[in-house]
Amino acid sequence: MRILITAGPTREYLDAVRFLSNASSGRMGYAIAEAAVAAGHQVVLVSGPVGLTPPAGCEVHQVETSGEMYDCCHGLFVDCDGIIATAAVCDYRPRVKAPGKLSKTGKPLLVEFVETADVLAELGRQKEHRWAVGFALEADDARYNAIRKLYHKRCDAIVLNAPAAIGADSNSVTLIDKTGATVANWEGLKADLARQLIEWIGAHLSAG
Repeated sequence: MRILITAGPTREYLDAVRFLSNASSGRMGYAIAEAAVAAGHQVVLVSGPVGLTPPAGCEVHQVETSGEMYDCCHGLFVDCDGIIATAAVCDYRPRVKAPGKLSKTGKPLLVEFVETADVLAELGRQKEHRWAVGFALEADDARYNAIRKLYHKRCDAIVLNAPAAIGADSNSVTLIDKTGATVANWEGLKADLARQLIEWIGAHLSAG
């Protein structure tokens, strides 16, 4: 299979030097990319800014903002069999990016935010014969919110994990299929979870 994988955070700039982002390390996405290559798949990795070396054998596309990630994935997905979306894409961006560098004025700074494009939801609407696997990092009402995202983004499966996964070498996840049923609970090093996920996709989604 030819698999599109997104990884890492995105950034949304307030001005020329300051940005909003999150603490995603990209380790889960990179581990999945490495496992997919090891399993013999073609991997297209779209990565936000992380301090990791891409696995050998990947086609790599580096992006920074949510808009860049959307545009890149939109162009690549058409030639792929499916997508595994692990990237922590910013949900909001400033409506206006200030020119230059903002300076202190002694007064509160009010910034209006607008929603960014939902990369996985948009690709889910366009997937046709392709498959989509998402990741849901949830703190409250975790299973409910993961299943809501599963249906909203038209995924074939979603991986539920918790904030403790951020930056860690290990993880504890629940795999939920498109019916909303739990099909696996995995715990261990991210590299091991990545191999299990790739094996599950190969067994259950590769036929389209």
